Amino acid sequence: MTTATLPAVDSDVEIMAKLLATDRALGEYEQLARFRILKSHKELPAKGNWFDYEAGARVISFIENFCKHGKGEWSGRPMLLEGWQKAIILQAFGWKRPDGYRLYRTMWLELGRKNGKSALASALGVYLLLADHEPGAEVYSSATKRDQARIVFDAAKDMINQSPALKEYVQVQRANLNVLRTRSKFEPLSSEGDTLDGLSPHGNIIDELHSHKNRVVWDKLITAQAARRQPMNLLITTAGIYDPEQIGWQLHDHAVQILNEKVEDDSWFVWISASDLGDDPYELSTWEKANPNLGVSIYPSFIQQRASEALSQPSSLNAFQRLHLNQWTQQLERWLDMNDWDACNAPVDLGALEERDCYMGLDLSSKLDLTALALLFPPEEDDIWRLWVQSYIPEESMAERERTEHIPYSLWEREGWITPTEGDVIDYDWILKDINEFADRFNVLEMAYDPWSCQQTALRCRDDIGLHVVPVRQGFMSLSEPTKEFERLVVSTKLAHGGNACLTWQANNVSVRHDPAGNIKPDKGKTAKHKIDGIVASIIALARGSLYDGGSIYEDEGIMVL
Repeated sequence: MTTATLPAVDSDVEIMAKLLATDRALGEYEQLARFRILKSHKELPAKGNWFDYEAGARVISFIENFCKHGKGEWSGRPMLLEGWQKAIILQAFGWKRPDGYRLYRTMWLELGRKNGKSALASALGVYLLLADHEPGAEVYSSATKRDQARIVFDAAKDMINQSPALKEYVQVQRANLNVLRTRSKFEPLSSEGDTLDGLSPHGNIIDELHSHKNRVVWDKLITAQAARRQPMNLLITTAGIYDPEQIGWQLHDHAVQILNEKVEDDSWFVWISASDLGDDPYELSTWEKANPNLGVSIYPSFIQQRASEALSQPSSLNAFQRLHLNQWTQQLERWLDMNDWDACNAPVDLGALEERDCYMGLDLSSKLDLTALALLFPPEEDDIWRLWVQSYIPEESMAERERTEHIPYSLWEREGWITPTEGDVIDYDWILKDINEFADRFNVLEMAYDPWSCQQTALRCRDDIGLHVVPVRQGFMSLSEPTKEFERLVVSTKLAHGGNACLTWQANNVSVRHDPAGNIKPDKGKTAKHKIDGIVASIIALARGSLYDGGSIYEDEGIMVL
């Protein structure tokens, strides 16, 4: 085996600094990851740990001498590692505990798509299978679906097939790599819990953790390593959907806390390449932060094309942010551009709107859930629609939900955007009291409501308060046009929402669903904690309010909108 292609410098720190040297823009997380690497060479020895340069260099030599690319323009060519890749391998495989076994047991690699993380994971998997001095090594690539798990496995299989030296030792099968001499194997696994019992992994490669909905794979594979002296877990992912209950976000958050030195965990090596919040998504420097292999395995022209699509199609922006900027988003598909939304934060003074025409929208949702009342004022002296939304939440559950969901309900209460109602369920009488007060202050032309959720409350508004109530069903036919109109008002800055922080959070949560005819309606996706009730209430108010100047396609009042 030839020597790894590493710089000839004097010290471990200099080696790392040389490998990490770059002139590309770096995001906050990668800066912290690099700093942690360099700092470790001063701090870890104080704990009795020691750096085995040769152990890390051996992994690099193995990959560069025996592993070849299996696809694309580089197919059949040796896998020559970039400086940053060599640095993370040296760090992860070189540090030893006082007992001589590896310090790091988990590698968290989070970066933009097409930066070679799957190929690197495959090569490391082959190393763990063949060269890590582990008899009976079991290496598994796993994902939510077997096809995804096979991506890493198939790349490893290609590496074996292209190397006569490796193929001499490995029996290659469709779904299994066997090393008979050491009783070792490499297999792909899906996330079905019953397939994960009875394993003893030396190496786990868990792909695209952001898509894992539960802890089944993680918990079973990690707890199955009890009999291994120095197991290695390679966790590779791009950013996903922010959801505190999903394992991908939980592990991402753990990794971030390690980088921020809020959590001390010397068993984790962390590398995150991501753009920063507030970065211009269409700037080259932003792309550089999330793509350490920009210009190597991923071309700027490719990202430029994706960025252009996101610019012209706001619904593509979230996917672009996750896949190519490595930013976690609130929903799969963005509906509103939040820069446009923020531009609509002109004040809404209810005192100045006394006796003005007004349309109400009411979305009661569940008694245990967030609910919302929208007041929409058509333009008079200008062309601006003014929107006031009051949200409601059960008082007894607010503190617990704030703690578990990390949503600042108490702050929004102090700012006046949300009202806690007494008890552990929404008090509809409280909402009726507010509706009655608003009806006295403004000229409420109609109150729109969803007949599925609040038929009885709407009837009380009609019979007790004297409002003209109109049902608007939450289907594609009834919501498509007002949803599109709402977006148009936001994009053209024809809507003022008063800087409502709770409503802004909900606006950022909204995605849209499409039917085959091209109709759309607001949707909160699969994340139940990301509420959109205030936006829905606003849209159904607009469904009736758009009749104000006779410019709507909707049926006349008094007829249920289908």
